[in-house]
Order: sequence, then structure tokens, then C-alpha cells
Amino acid sequence: MTDLPRLHVAVLMGGWSSERPVSLTSGEGVARALEERGHRVTRIDMGRDVALRLAEAEPDVVFNALHGTPGEDGTVQGMMDLMGLTYTHSGLATSVIAIDKELTKQALVPHGIPMPGGRVVDTEDLYVRDPLPRPYVLKPVNEGSSVGVAIVTAEGNYGDPISRDAAGPWQTFDSLLAEPFIRGKELTTAVLGDRALMVTELKPKTGFYDFDAKYTDGMTEHVCPAEIPDDVAEACKDIALRAHRLLGCKGTSRSDFRWDDERGVEGLFLLEVNTQPGMTPLSLVPEQARHLGIDYPDLVEAIVAEALKDAAAAAARKHGAD
Repeated sequence: MTDLPRLHVAVLMGGWSSERPVSLTSGEGVARALEERGHRVTRIDMGRDVALRLAEAEPDVVFNALHGTPGEDGTVQGMMDLMGLTYTHSGLATSVIAIDKELTKQALVPHGIPMPGGRVVDTEDLYVRDPLPRPYVLKPVNEGSSVGVAIVTAEGNYGDPISRDAAGPWQTFDSLLAEPFIRGKELTTAVLGDRALMVTELKPKTGFYDFDAKYTDGMTEHVCPAEIPDDVAEACKDIALRAHRLLGCKGTSRSDFRWDDERGVEGLFLLEVNTQPGMTPLSLVPEQARHLGIDYPDLVEAIVAEALKDAAAAAARKHGAD
């Protein structure tokens, strides 16, 4: 248990992204945990008046429980920086980079982090020819929670080339990231503070680990800890922690992987780093923490404690510079 003083915490949740319902669930869980520990909580369902409501609340710290844009892409972080607020999770620059899968690759691959190849393509080009040999994956460049992901296979029903009438992310986004499909297992590793927690394997009951599979009870089996070779588990934790540090993540993050289990460690690829992972009852960070003896209120307080520590360190640096 952390040794936090009694605080006034504004829990920022909701918003208008496609992940609004998940954010509301995360935020309410966080708010209740903080109240359980004796903190005063102001719940803020983010609207266009969010700056005014935060200014009126005058919290000691903001717990950012938003998912997707604009709460996870640097927009809200920049606003809170201008307001001089202390807030949880990653800052502006990290959030801008990590929400964008292509920018994440540019930041991490030169440092030896294994990530799939691929390229950003104009949606219109998909109706003419495949950008990569099938099977391949198409995903929005800057959405989370597997929103808008499609796996294009030789025997799939999207058409060849993809039909304009086929339901898929090409009907919503002007450009998409195309990556080779990596067969094998879906793995994920959480980082809390400066510690990689453990590895979970995700086994969707149908299809793949998309938005519905993530947030619908019973649709995905979580094998925690994952039943994988020790060297692969250690590689997941090492890559997740390195990515967390290289991107400058704060509080907690979650790294998602595909592992081709026919290739050993060489078959492990980082897909993305989520800087504001879910805090719902089905979410992976609370689950991994629980397996390590960290209960949900302890997890929430640990994230708040790191935000306060980072703010104090920044203030000390500024004072020293002055």
C-alpha cells in the first residue's frame, strides 16, 4: 500500500471517442477505489467545457481515465500542462507518439525493438490492389483498443481487390496502416512505474482480439501468466519495459505483442504501446497486478503516487534551473 496523504483527485473520464463506454467504466472503478482509500473525488465526464470544470474543481491531481482521442493523443495533456495541473499517465510528447503506430515504429525500431514491417496506405488504393501479400492486417494509424482492425486473407469475403461495399475500416478512415499478418499468439505485458509485471496470453473465443473481444465478458480467455517458454516471457517483459522507457511513458503502460510460436524469441513482435490502458474489471493491467498481490486500490494509488513524484521532480528541476 502506498503512503499517500488524503488528496482531492479529479477523475477525468468519458469524452467522445469510440472508447467512451470503456473510459466511463475505468473512471468509475478508479473513483470508487480512491474513495475507498479516503480520498475526495470529483468525477468529470469530459465535455467541451473540460478546462472550466477542472479549474473549478482545483484538484491536487487529475487521474486521466480517458481512452482514445482526444484524451490519449496529447490534446488533453497539453491543455493540463497549460493549466499547471498534475496528472497521471504519460505527458504530451509521449502521448502524441504512442497513439500513432507509425511514429511509434520510428521511435522504437532504431533502438532494436522488433515490430512488424508495413506502410501507411491511402484507402482509395485498397480498391485497386493489395498493399501487401495476403494475409495482411489493416488498422487505423491512431486508434486504440483494436478499433477498426481488419485481417485480409486470400479466402476472406472482403473481395479481391477489397470492395468499396465490404464493411471494414476503409469505410471510415482515409488512410490505414498495412502490416504483414503474424500467425501465432496474442500476448500482452503491463508496466507499472519502472517494473514490467507479467505476460498474459489472450485467446478470443471467436475471430481475433478486437474491441468486442476486449470488453465483452466471456469473449476472451486470459491465460495469466501465459503458458509460454521462459525466454519468450522474459523477452516480452524486457521489450515492454524498454519501450516504456524509450517513449517516456509514466505511471503505467501496456505493450501488445504477436508471437509466432514456431520461431521462438525471433517470432516476437511488438504491435503497439498503450499509454492509458483500461482499468475496467476485464482490463489486463489490474489483472496482472492482482496476480502479483497488488489489489485494485493499491494499483490506482501507485499510479497517482508516481504522478505526484514526477511533478515534484519537475518542480525541483525548475527551481534548480532558476
